[in-house]
Amino acid sequence: MTTEANKEGVQIPWQRLTTPYGRGTELPALIEQGAYGEIGQLIEHQGTLWQVTPWVLSVLLQQLKTKQPSEVSLNEIVLYKAVVQALEGHPLADAVHVPDMTMLLDEAYLWPEDEAEDEEAWEEEPAGYAELPFSSYYYYSYLLLQEAVPTFERVARENGEIADAVSELIEMISQLK
Repeated sequence: MTTEANKEGVQIPWQRLTTPYGRGTELPALIEQGAYGEIGQLIEHQGTLWQVTPWVLSVLLQQLKTKQPSEVSLNEIVLYKAVVQALEGHPLADAVHVPDMTMLLDEAYLWPEDEAEDEEAWEEEPAGYAELPFSSYYYYSYLLLQEAVPTFERVARENGEIADAVSELIEMISQLK
């Protein structure tokens, strides 16, 4: 079982969370490699956020806090911008959501441990994509990005190469409601 803890020490069962292309099993390795383009395709697809999105953001934004601004790449900022664009037009501050993000890892919302059941799970309405959890993916992604604004501001001040893109990201986040 491949899990990785986020900032709260929550073990993330990546192989039981979905992306537009299947399970999120490969995400820990992609995060470790800084493969932001590939990660972006797994957390946002055609304007839709996925079950893995708030968990990936939780890990990446925690890592971002510890990076030197010069270590932050434009590809990472592009990833965050794609998520913000997917959030636009969704009710966020008043969105129906689970009371705590860790509840999204309750057994009721996770995919079966046995991957042989995946096709059947997609044919039904998957529990992780009912209104409450699905809306929660957007809500918690929004909150995580809001909380990261001071970190983004520091990067914009101290990394001139990507300052314009980061400032644009901050502006996009500030316009979300």
